[in-house]
Amino acid sequence: MKVAIIIMSDPKTGGEEALGRLYNGLAVAYEFKQKGDEFTILFQGAGTRWAGEVTREYHPAHALFKEVKDHVAGVSSGCAEVFGATEAAQKNGLELVRGNPLPESRGLPSLHGLMADGYTVLSF
Repeated sequence: MKVAIIIMSDPKTGGEEALGRLYNGLAVAYEFKQKGDEFTILFQGAGTRWAGEVTREYHPAHALFKEVKDHVAGVSSGCAEVFGATEAAQKNGLELVRGNPLPESRGLPSLHGLMADGYTVLSF
């Protein structure tokens, strides 16, 4: 079983829903890790802003993030640029992913590529 977990919720909303979506996405990743299944995590859209939040030790999802960080493929380069998260992603050692080159963009992760490789895509 292979799954790609895409985190798109926006931490700037300040709402419980955004945190809940992040936490549940990371919880799914943790479960897959415990079962020994293949998975990857990507931050896309406004979710790229989590790169500057979840990496902080005081964040409620920080411990869970640390458990699965080795499976984080990175953040969408184009989205990070749009949502002001490029610097935070780089500072926290997260790769800028560009598998889907778009006109007038630095590129986004290729969901088509993931699906072609047999991944089921889950978005949070």
